[in-house]
Amino acid sequence: MKLNDIRKIPDSELEIMQIIWNNPAPVSRQTIENVLNKQHKIALTNLLTLITRLSEKGFVLVERKGRESGVYYPMISKRDYLASQSYRFLDLLCNGSLADYAGAICDSGLTSNQIEELRDLIGRSKR
Repeated sequence: MKLNDIRKIPDSELEIMQIIWNNPAPVSRQTIENVLNKQHKIALTNLLTLITRLSEKGFVLVERKGRESGVYYPMISKRDYLASQSYRFLDLLCNGSLADYAGAICDSGLTSNQIEELRDLIGRSKR
């Protein structure tokens, strides 16, 4: 899948993807449920619906382990998702203007240390 083919996913699905990305694969349903329940309660049926949607969109591979259990593998890396959404933001909202994109980043409330870190990252990408 090309980066510009990766669709934006809703925040509720992104929350689950963050858990999958932040844990070693495969990630169990129980792990996802435990992390979510620390933040907010979610019904098992809702969780399974969100995971099914992620699977249908090609974000996760589901491996069934019994009737109500499964493990999940990320099919799209966090880095690729971030890159695709950054490109989408640049293209759709900034009309391809890097100046508008950089201005939006700088106006987002970054600290001077974060802006300096961004400069360093940009400098490294030129090498």
